[in-house]
Order: sequence, then structure tokens, then C-alpha cells
Amino acid sequence: MKTWMHHNGLGLFFGTIFILALAGQALTGHALFNQEQVAAGLDPITLGQYVLSSSFGVDVAENWQSEYLQFLLYISVTIWLVQKGSPESKKLDQSGPGTDKDQLVGQYAHLDSPAWARVHGWRQHLYGNSLVLAMGGIFFLSWLAQSVAGASAFNEQQLQDLQAPISWALYVASPEFWNRTLQNWQSEFLAVGSMVVLSIYLRQRGSPESKPVGSSHETTGTTG
Repeated sequence: MKTWMHHNGLGLFFGTIFILALAGQALTGHALFNQEQVAAGLDPITLGQYVLSSSFGVDVAENWQSEYLQFLLYISVTIWLVQKGSPESKKLDQSGPGTDKDQLVGQYAHLDSPAWARVHGWRQHLYGNSLVLAMGGIFFLSWLAQSVAGASAFNEQQLQDLQAPISWALYVASPEFWNRTLQNWQSEFLAVGSMVVLSIYLRQRGSPESKPVGSSHETTGTTG
């Protein structure tokens, strides 16, 4: 058990703090929602009702979609784009999808390589792009969930204000939707860009996201 936990430490750590943060968001969001309900002369709701509400759903989904968009773009653009001096970049002469030999596919696959890496045709192509496809799929589903929950929450507020509700299509084209969306996108893009550039000049000993402490600022694609 101890060995298993050591071998899966990163997944267990982030899985645990994700659940704790999500629970904290539910509790604090529920408290804030009920404060606003009482202030508006409406009845408070239970925690269970809040967690199943469009208000909670849109807050969760809009953060998820921005995070997965970040990973989708980063995984995709780092195939072709490089950054001199950054450990987040491939080496300057290695842009592109790489050769079969580099990628250990087909005749170059090892005995312990995944089965679809050892075959040719659509299965190898699909498996060779499976990470981007998964990230893209999760991003799209999260974006769709955000738009549906957001439209529902927006229309609830419209009805409370004695105004007419709008369609999903009109909500997706509205400033309300894009303001919420772009707030998250710009922060994700800033964070990733900062990581790429700051890691050229700054170090963290022992981290695979950093170059070795004594590496030159111009060393590219090397982690410590």
C-alpha cells in the first residue's frame, strides 16, 4: 500500500485537493447564494439543491473548460512551436511530430509499447493523437455544460427581475457569456505564458518543470 501511494503520489495529491476545493466551493457558494436569496426576499435553499442548481453548475463548468482549453492549446502548439531557453519547450531543432523511430511506433515499438502503437493505420494515428482528442472533448463538453447552465442561471435572474428569458443561442452570443468565459481564458493564457518565459531564467531545484539549477539560460528542452 505504501509503495502504491508513493508511485501514485501526484494523482492522489491533486485528486484529494480537487475534492476538498470543490467541496469548499459548494459550501461557500451555498452560503453566498442564500445570503442573496434572503436579501431579495426569497427563501433559502438546501446544500443539495444548490449543488444541483444551474448557479453552481455554471461556476464549476466555466473553470473546467478554461483549464482544459489551456492544456489542449499547450499540448497542440508545443508540437510545432519552441521557446529558446525554456524547459517547457522541445529542443529548437525538434519541432514537429517526430519520426516513427523517435516516437517508438510501428517497427520501432518496444515489447511493452501500447498495442495500438505497434500497429499501422488509423489505430496508430488515433492513439498518437489521443491526448489532444481527450482534452478537446472534455473542453467542448465543459464549454457546452457552462453554456447550458449559464443560460438557465441567467434566465432565472431574468424571471426574478420580471424580464423575458432568452434562448440558449442568444445567451451564447451575449456579453454575459463571453465576459465570464474570457475572464478565465485570459488568466490561463497568462499563467502558461509566464511559466514558459520565467522558467528560462528562474529555477526550482528538484522539479521536472525546471532546468537543473546550473543550466545556462539558453539551454532548451532540458529538465532537472
